[in-house]
Amino acid sequence: MTASNYDEGSIRSLDWREHIRLRPGMYIGKLGDGNAPDDGIYVLVKEVLDNCIDEHMMGFGSKIEITIEDRSVSARDYGRGVPLGKLVDVASKINTGAKYDSKAFQKSVGLNGVGIKAVNALSNYFKIESYREGKMRSADFEKGVLLDATKETKTAEPNGTFVHFVPDETVFKNFHFKPDYLDDLLWNYCYLNAGLTIYFNGKKYVSKNGLVDLLRRKANEDELRYPIVSLKGYDIEVAFSHGNDYGEDLYSFVNGQYTTQGGTHQQAFREAFVKTVRDFYKKDYDASDIRQSIVAALAVRVQEPVFESQTKTKLGSQYVSEGGQSMKSFVLEFMSRELDNYLHKNPAVADILKKRIEQSERERKELSGIKKLANERAKKANLHNKKLRDCKIHYNEEPSGKNKEEVLEKQQQSTIFITEGDSASGSITKSRNVDTQAVFSLRGKPLNSFGLSKKVVYENEEFNLLQHALNIEDGLDGLRYKNIVIATDADVDGMHIRLLLMTFFLQFFPDLVKQKHVYILETPLFRVRNKKETIYCYDETEKQAAIKKLGAKPEITRFKGLGEISPEEFGRFIGEDMRVQPVLLDQGAHIYSLLDYFMGKNTPQRQEFIIDNLKIELDLADDEPVATNGEAEQKAAAVA
Repeated sequence: MTASNYDEGSIRSLDWREHIRLRPGMYIGKLGDGNAPDDGIYVLVKEVLDNCIDEHMMGFGSKIEITIEDRSVSARDYGRGVPLGKLVDVASKINTGAKYDSKAFQKSVGLNGVGIKAVNALSNYFKIESYREGKMRSADFEKGVLLDATKETKTAEPNGTFVHFVPDETVFKNFHFKPDYLDDLLWNYCYLNAGLTIYFNGKKYVSKNGLVDLLRRKANEDELRYPIVSLKGYDIEVAFSHGNDYGEDLYSFVNGQYTTQGGTHQQAFREAFVKTVRDFYKKDYDASDIRQSIVAALAVRVQEPVFESQTKTKLGSQYVSEGGQSMKSFVLEFMSRELDNYLHKNPAVADILKKRIEQSERERKELSGIKKLANERAKKANLHNKKLRDCKIHYNEEPSGKNKEEVLEKQQQSTIFITEGDSASGSITKSRNVDTQAVFSLRGKPLNSFGLSKKVVYENEEFNLLQHALNIEDGLDGLRYKNIVIATDADVDGMHIRLLLMTFFLQFFPDLVKQKHVYILETPLFRVRNKKETIYCYDETEKQAAIKKLGAKPEITRFKGLGEISPEEFGRFIGEDMRVQPVLLDQGAHIYSLLDYFMGKNTPQRQEFIIDNLKIELDLADDEPVATNGEAEQKAAAVA
């Protein structure tokens, strides 16, 4: 459109359904295919469950039933049920809901009347039924358009609401639900809601000890320095301990919502913990020494919380309630009272905590000399760092201006590819999205860092430059990229580099893996084509299916390395349809034991594991042995 034909006809109004479908990122964050825990399909599930949880929090319904089969989701709560006369409005009228009435829903998660409508608009099929005082009503929709709404009828069903939806596969391409992510989501609801029982595909989820249970699941109790401390107050609960890993492992929640990006409550806790500890020991310890290796969970309840985006991953509220205390003073007052009391009553724990802080202090001072030199080198290198081809938008930047929502959406897509060698990085660099995708090129195989102290992060130029590129020297608060994607060839050398990089992250920055920032890039092993169609295949099974589909002896190309894929082709594999596999840790895994087994001395047990799990498949095109992506991912994921 040119400036000359900008007139009344250029102005268009979208209805609620069209707007959600045109700009889904404004409502549910990034779309994704289910390989990341914050992908859109999990946000849809969460939006439905949040309504069930809000009912439970108000004292109605202690049971929720969820079924996910293939690509369809059903959820049934036993709350009060949606008022029957407003059933269609609740599902299809934007800015319609009960949560504007603070008397009906005190301290709930969903406050703006958007969530369930976004689920409706982005679903191929959406059904909602309400059972209320012996009567029921239902409504069916397709992509937000009402198909049918029944009149009130009698029912023997107990009060509550039933929602069934099938996400639209044209919006969420090639999507699938990962059981690990759903598991985390449901357990978090239970940890934060005493008395709630969730049944998911027949499996029962219930927690008796709240945040203590959460930390027991997330951390390994054998590696904690002292028993998990639990502190509870009005509208606030805290659980914490210290372990042996580097970094801070923090889980924060607001009104039952897991705030993966933290916010004002998490920052208030970090500051309050430091101040209380300093006051108790009457010593001005460095904040990083106090929080080093902490494993903690914080849950607060806030009236009318303000989040920084519709996906509610970061709290922006400065106050706990209208006209009430600031978040900072609320958390500090609680910690100053409860933590101080606990340490006075438990001198053994206080002594262990003191020793842990002093150990961190010694380690920091040992590093200080080399750290200064390494940072000066890194600063000079950053001026003309050939290893890093940066992008324009970063995860840690504060968005502002008119396009704030658009920038927030792009921040969720911010990605750094770690590649092996210049040829692979060249292809990615030429085909990447310069707004959101950066490239860091390795020289070759990095050092095996297992068993080494953090000194190696500064002594090794490559590790130091990578640490600076990610901006994680002082923790994950400044992380510049949401997604760290290891992009190596699917051969023996590529697998080895993946393992060495994962060892580096698990050894020195385990929070990156625990918080699900690290992924493995999948790229096609084969191109199968004829004059009419080209199909890219990621394993032998897909290749055989492509050959069958195209018939008549199509041309088959085997990609032996990322550098062989042209930039034009590569753009297809790192765009909207990019396939990645998350690096996941088993809950409560012994990181040291895992690394020792796979990256330590070459033991007979490890040799047996390799022999038992090695698979060689013949490439039917040229009879060469081929390591399939499935096998490659199995080996690379072994550490995690």
